Amino acid sequence: MKRSPEPLVWLAFSGGGMAAALLVPVLLFLFGLAFPLGWIEPPSEEHLVALVRHPITKLVLFGLCALGLFHFAHRFRYTLYDGLKLKRFAVLIAAVCYGAAVVGSVASAIVLLSV
Repeated sequence: MKRSPEPLVWLAFSGGGMAAALLVPVLLFLFGLAFPLGWIEPPSEEHLVALVRHPITKLVLFGLCALGLFHFAHRFRYTLYDGLKLKRFAVLIAAVCYGAAVVGSVASAIVLLSV
């Protein structure tokens, strides 16, 4: 009996959707509106660098990036399958979508480890 990786893909999809729905709006509000418009005093650059250098922060940022990329890959894959009726290219589409998510996750890990 061959096991399918589909449950793990759905887990990454739902985790990415939840993380994106909970964390991204807060980050966009803070760094896109509240700090630039002066509603909240922005933290100093030294404080932000120290925060990003903390291992737990790196782990959270990596999780947000990786899960968000896998969420996008899964959603885009099924958009191509069902929306554009490209089921005949199933293997190629899955390889490109999830391969791009893996490459993006590795790139985010490299960036976070270099800070």
